[in-house]
Amino acid sequence: MDIKEKITLKKFIKDLEKIRGRHTELVSVYVPAGIQLIKIIQHLQEEQGTAKNIKDAKTRQNVIDSLEKCIRHLRTFKKTPEHGLGLFAGNISAQEGKVDIQIFSVEPPNPLKTRLYRCDQTFVLDLLREQLEAKEIYGLIVMDRREATIGYLKGTAIVVKEHLTSGVPGKFKAGGQSARRFERIIEGAALEFYRKIAEICNKEFLGVKEIKGILIGGPGPTKEAFKEQLNNEIKKKIIAIQDLTYTDEQGLHHLVEKSRDVLSKEAVIEEIKIMHRFFTLLAKEPDKVTYGELQVKQVLAMGVAEIVIISEDVDPTSIEEFEENASSSGAIITIISTDTTEGKQLKDLGS
Repeated sequence: MDIKEKITLKKFIKDLEKIRGRHTELVSVYVPAGIQLIKIIQHLQEEQGTAKNIKDAKTRQNVIDSLEKCIRHLRTFKKTPEHGLGLFAGNISAQEGKVDIQIFSVEPPNPLKTRLYRCDQTFVLDLLREQLEAKEIYGLIVMDRREATIGYLKGTAIVVKEHLTSGVPGKFKAGGQSARRFERIIEGAALEFYRKIAEICNKEFLGVKEIKGILIGGPGPTKEAFKEQLNNEIKKKIIAIQDLTYTDEQGLHHLVEKSRDVLSKEAVIEEIKIMHRFFTLLAKEPDKVTYGELQVKQVLAMGVAEIVIISEDVDPTSIEEFEENASSSGAIITIISTDTTEGKQLKDLGS
């Protein structure tokens, strides 16, 4: 799924989330890829018959009419779309006593595998939300003796799962006690902390088929000592070990950025590269960049824009307008997610 498909689907979901039924009268229908539409139509016709048993007259009529909208919409297709179809119908009127039955449909960017029919007070949107989740993910671990943060890289999003602190003492002198004894105490406490981190990592990552690789970061030799505590199956998935200073959430971002070589094909790296170029130019050659909706439109109208960077937070209608203007001037449009630190900075520039 490209970023534009992601934005369109996000907006579709967001719009439907706002709709609430007064009773269980909102109809959701998912048509899986490959199934014959006639089977779905026949099923919905049967549900119309069942709906006649609903006691409340208004709810009964709204459900029957919503199902009819779905049936008529399905008949406009010669065959099931390649990835299936999602249908959502119901009374969207917020005014009491007024009925406005509308239907919304979406052909998802990835194949639907689940067949579903449901009436509820809200539309069933989980199957569409799942489409937004990255299919391939990376495990992220940053750690030292004092602290550890465990998370995932999912698409362009870095998600923190666990943050731990150890209480391992630093190096210090104590009167009457040998340095070796304290060193053994420190090493023992550190090893226990490594084992604790490893237990959480084993729980998070072991058996997760979607994990494409695991990245580890931290200062000095602690990473190698910690690695030995991991399950062998997890060890096999380690694709990079990086020297890092930070071991908090910021460390996860640094780990991803420092692992550009092994993640070179991932969307997050492309976003980081282009945003770094933008911010470098902004700092060193500000006459070569501009930002803000009006300013960017002016540059596009002049035909001197090379790349137009747009936050995914921008309204899809505005994105389409930018794309139309860019196509006539030869500029390249790049849409940046708000998942990365750089993407959030871009969004803030337009605030």
